[in-house]
Amino acid sequence: MTDYPSIEDHGLIGDLQTAALIATDGTLDWFCAPRFDSPSIFASLLDAERGGHCRIRPTVDDYVTRQLYLPDTAILVTRFLTDDGVGEVVDFMPVVGTEPTARHRIVRLVRVVRGTMEFTGEIQPRFDYGRVGHTLDNLSEDGAVFTAGDQSLTVHRIGDVVMHGDQRAGGMVAEGDGLRLTGTLHEGDVTGAVLETGGAAPARVAPDEVEALLRETSRFWREWNGRSTYRGRWRETVARSAMTLKLMTYAPTGALVAAPTAGLPEQVGGERNWDYRYTWVRDASLSVHALLGLGYTEEAAAFGVWLMDRVHESVGERSGPLKIMYRVDGTCDLVEESLDHLDGYKGSRPVRIGNGASDQVQLDIYGEALAALFVAAEAGLELSHAGWSQLTALLDWVSEQWDQPEEGIWETRGGPQNFTYGRVMCWIALDRGIRLARLHGRPAPLDAWTQARDAIYRQVMERGWDGGRGAFVQHDRTDVLDASLLLMPILGFVAPLDPMWLSTLRAMKDELVSDSLVYRYNPAASPDGLAGSEGTFTLCSFFYVDALARSGFLEEAELTFGKMHTYANHLGLYAEEIGLTGEQLGNFPQAFSHLALINAAIVLDRQLDQEQDLVGPTVREAMRRLDEPGRGDGSWRVPGTDDGA
Repeated sequence: MTDYPSIEDHGLIGDLQTAALIATDGTLDWFCAPRFDSPSIFASLLDAERGGHCRIRPTVDDYVTRQLYLPDTAILVTRFLTDDGVGEVVDFMPVVGTEPTARHRIVRLVRVVRGTMEFTGEIQPRFDYGRVGHTLDNLSEDGAVFTAGDQSLTVHRIGDVVMHGDQRAGGMVAEGDGLRLTGTLHEGDVTGAVLETGGAAPARVAPDEVEALLRETSRFWREWNGRSTYRGRWRETVARSAMTLKLMTYAPTGALVAAPTAGLPEQVGGERNWDYRYTWVRDASLSVHALLGLGYTEEAAAFGVWLMDRVHESVGERSGPLKIMYRVDGTCDLVEESLDHLDGYKGSRPVRIGNGASDQVQLDIYGEALAALFVAAEAGLELSHAGWSQLTALLDWVSEQWDQPEEGIWETRGGPQNFTYGRVMCWIALDRGIRLARLHGRPAPLDAWTQARDAIYRQVMERGWDGGRGAFVQHDRTDVLDASLLLMPILGFVAPLDPMWLSTLRAMKDELVSDSLVYRYNPAASPDGLAGSEGTFTLCSFFYVDALARSGFLEEAELTFGKMHTYANHLGLYAEEIGLTGEQLGNFPQAFSHLALINAAIVLDRQLDQEQDLVGPTVREAMRRLDEPGRGDGSWRVPGTDDGA
């Protein structure tokens, strides 16, 4: 096993406490247990030889493969088509609920739906990222157990189909310290394996029992999907993104991981290989808007509770009251280390686990957190007295500390700056805090917060604006553009028809947008302390759609949104980035990408449903006029309005 599948050639399954990736060739090449952020058991995606894998595929090489989800579920079907027959591997994880557990099951059901097909299976686990050895015990016709210290993986055989081969222990034989399975199935035959963590003894599983688990899992996902209130133009796309976010949610706490993987590169062969199996305050806070927009108030409230717990703890040191990221259980031991024994995806080294950026000062997280708590409060989440007191202390810190250099949203390692986006989000934090206090009649130092909020606004307009560029820029020592500023009109810092914003949008279109794809910034012009380049950011591309729609460019927004759909993988999933030839890059799938898709769809639907022609032509004319001499400096007004707003 020497080749690596493309990052996009995967589907995601999960049980709401951990998840696994299945490639289109039938290889399970990523799985950590018992949680998203636990050490891996299968990680051949990061080292084809030493990472560990579980592969099921036809014995012959001449086959065509297709992959799909069962409609409205997280049940993955990998189909193999040959001249002699059609076979399927159905992969799913039964949902385990809200209590943390060491028991997690991956069901790999193998069946033939036409003709005859011979299958080969290989199970080669490698515990703790391949750093510890294991033994193979209790091998019988019913299964076997892999054991590594206090960790174990049990293999249960499915069904009574007689497997063939020179060795006849149910078609399951030892191969080194792994297992090999072979067998010929005819139409209607069912076999396969259940992989289980948690120390169970091997036991044969009847097909009827597997079918019951399949129906139960299908029912869970269909019922969850049916709770969505979205009735817009892109229902299937939005539903898949919503289920992907749900799959990346740790049910016991409501925390959302940024991605279920670690170490996948932003540039193949490069060093931008980070561990994303943690909960970023920023990412998860922005997901609240998407979840509430779809009617998932329970999930939004669960994260709101998790977030308020972090506010109460105030364990941040140099970062302020909040750290930028945590483990899914709320702890923050995220020491970064490199797994030097792993080659990395297609030679992309180092492979990192943990995250050294966890205690950076990133001021924007306070704005995202308060924006999330504000919309959650509007949806009915109530703040206790203790919660409000702690939130008041947090906002006091923001009002006193906002005017300091920081690391910025992109976690660059090139040194702190006065990032415009961080300032904007501090304004959002104070603005939402002031609104909450007034809305609910809570005591607060409103004068101090208001003074700080207004000072931030003035600074952004004076120092975040570059008159020569006719645009808001990344920070006050550069003229570099930054796609994070697409959130300025989305979160209400600037009106979407403000001439300064329209000029910024035009500058971004000219410099950061490549067709529908958007770069977050230009690393060559704004060094981030890392070697190599990167692809376009899918998150930013959907922010661009949102911003276009709000500013009245509906035809362009709809076309850009449609083009972005062509960059999804075959299942509708997105990684963090997209390369020049359309390949997916970075950790996969990425929560940021999917929550931004949902929000863009909701906004675009709303704008399209309104009388768009009353606004669109006026704004397009305004954008055209930006090319005229003397325009774009904020001194003009949109035709037909009094103040440009």
